[in-house]
Amino acid sequence: MFANLLIGLREGLEASLIVGILIAYVVKVDRKDVLPRIWAGVGVALVVSVALGFGLEGLTKIMGAEAEPYIAGFASIAAAAMVTWMIFWMAKTARGLKNELETEVASSLSAGGWSLVIIAFLAVVREGAETTLFVWAAAQNSDTSLRPLLGAIAGILISALLGYLIYRGSLKINLSKFFLWSGVFLIIIAGSMLAGGIGDLQTEAGILPFLTGTAYDFSHVIPEDSVLFIVLRGIFGFHNSMTWLQFVAWAAFIAITMVTFVRKSMHRKITPVETTEIRIIRSVN
Repeated sequence: MFANLLIGLREGLEASLIVGILIAYVVKVDRKDVLPRIWAGVGVALVVSVALGFGLEGLTKIMGAEAEPYIAGFASIAAAAMVTWMIFWMAKTARGLKNELETEVASSLSAGGWSLVIIAFLAVVREGAETTLFVWAAAQNSDTSLRPLLGAIAGILISALLGYLIYRGSLKINLSKFFLWSGVFLIIIAGSMLAGGIGDLQTEAGILPFLTGTAYDFSHVIPEDSVLFIVLRGIFGFHNSMTWLQFVAWAAFIAITMVTFVRKSMHRKITPVETTEIRIIRSVN
């Protein structure tokens, strides 16, 4: 549940900051009349994101139990890929995000402002789709109860509150450090998601029939019905056993992705996201 809360918090905060940039700009140029169009785009994006979750669940039921490991496996791998892409995308584009969005909004306003619906939709639907896919894949791999969904909803609600407080100037946090450390944690979660997807395709679907030997098995020490397993699974996506294919893929993913991400983050000369948000607050005031 904690992992889903974090993904909801991070994705929701990214979306909130982007929407905050859009709103701040149209307020600054005295075009509050187009605000409903921004919120319309946000609303449509939320509907599409929720529909994606129902669509995945419906597809699983329609195709039957035999297709479930294929859908869950590929969805888990896709979720890991999307989360990883999101982490690096935010680190790369945060510096010029505000200027890029303001340019798009200015162009939209000069053309009548209706394309603001599309701009807001695209900004939010990316985060919403990633969250939906991640939560659905997590539910298929570890917890079929409502806890993954509730965790994600809690994270989104917290992010919306934080985004509003930042927009109003009531809260200033070091967002660059937040995105750095949440990125590190999400890489660990994405690695677990990747391993889980490979496990579905290998042991249940039978389409990866190599390196099937057991790399480790702690199930006799940390059984799945133990409190320790539930905590480790909920926070870190812990697997108490892996095949060699799962372990090699997990270890290679964690090592390569973590080193690359930390190196890129540490070598940034400024804190682009934090600087961007300070500018948003000043533009509103």
